[in-house]
Amino acid sequence: MLRAMLDALPRPLAYVLRHLALGVPLAAVISAFLSIAFNDDYARNLVYSLCIGLICQFAIDLGRRGAARLMGRSGWPGWPVTAVIIVLAVWLGINGGYALAGWLMDRPMPSPGRQDWRTLVIIVTISLVASIGFTLVGWGRARLAASDAQAQRAQRAAAENQLKLLESQLEPHMLFNTLANLRVLIALDPPRAQAMLDRLIAFLRATLNASRVGTHPLGAEFERLDDYLALMAVRMGPRLQVAFDLPPDLRVLPVPPLLLQPLVENSIQHGLEPQVEGGRIEVGARRDGDRLLLTVRDSGVGLSTTAAATPRGTGFGTHQVRERLAALYGPAATLVLHAAPGGGALATITIPLEPRT
Repeated sequence: MLRAMLDALPRPLAYVLRHLALGVPLAAVISAFLSIAFNDDYARNLVYSLCIGLICQFAIDLGRRGAARLMGRSGWPGWPVTAVIIVLAVWLGINGGYALAGWLMDRPMPSPGRQDWRTLVIIVTISLVASIGFTLVGWGRARLAASDAQAQRAQRAAAENQLKLLESQLEPHMLFNTLANLRVLIALDPPRAQAMLDRLIAFLRATLNASRVGTHPLGAEFERLDDYLALMAVRMGPRLQVAFDLPPDLRVLPVPPLLLQPLVENSIQHGLEPQVEGGRIEVGARRDGDRLLLTVRDSGVGLSTTAAATPRGTGFGTHQVRERLAALYGPAATLVLHAAPGGGALATITIPLEPRT
């Protein structure tokens, strides 16, 4: 919870608070030890410990980051360089801390070099031990951050590979179904089969190129649907009626390629073709706050099936759509298939307007 609160703050403020969260308790413990051991004033020791400790902390952290950047490394310059930084930071912390504490309390103290050697040894030893401890904490955080970054990269790579696999499965599925329909039409109506083959070639030329990219504009998705439905219209004739509803301001929004085509194919295969008279397919898009709603509605037989049939929404196409949404957006995206008012089926995809990163 504390980490989440710090991450919500401006970076400079969060940076200072992280150092204070470590430095203040440590300074309190050191001050208590010095006060008991030397019967000295606790408040005075606390001010000096805080000034010395915080200067050491900031010097080590900034020196480590600067050295790592100069060496072209990510966050950690290595222990030999860090050891030199610790020594310099302790020297700077003791001298700077004495001056700062004396100024804050308006009680100037002799410089560290003028202290008796025993006091100086104690101050240097405590400062070195505390600085090494702080450095170990920073080293642990750096290793943890590197591990988290590596894990996130691995998760993104796994999600991308899964998405490519799903898309590679979806394209042949659509193609094989279309070729199966074409084979039937060749025997029944060769001229229409020829027209359908011409449409198929044009559709594949446009679709296969678009499907090789991660996303494309929603307008391009609707154009591919128009090509696909024109291909289906060659086979179904007047039994297939189509309507699109895409507001102009939504045309440029990025969506995964072939996202709606499996749902349209599902509507034709399970909704319209079982009806002698065919029916109507309506594809629409609208904005709902920070979400994009995509709908595919048909006036077919609805969701009821015979005992031997596969229930709508559990087939290959809808399964692939759900898997792709999960890989791209996680739980923020959904696909819901339900009965449409007035008959038929309605598939609704909800995705966030900004993809998950």
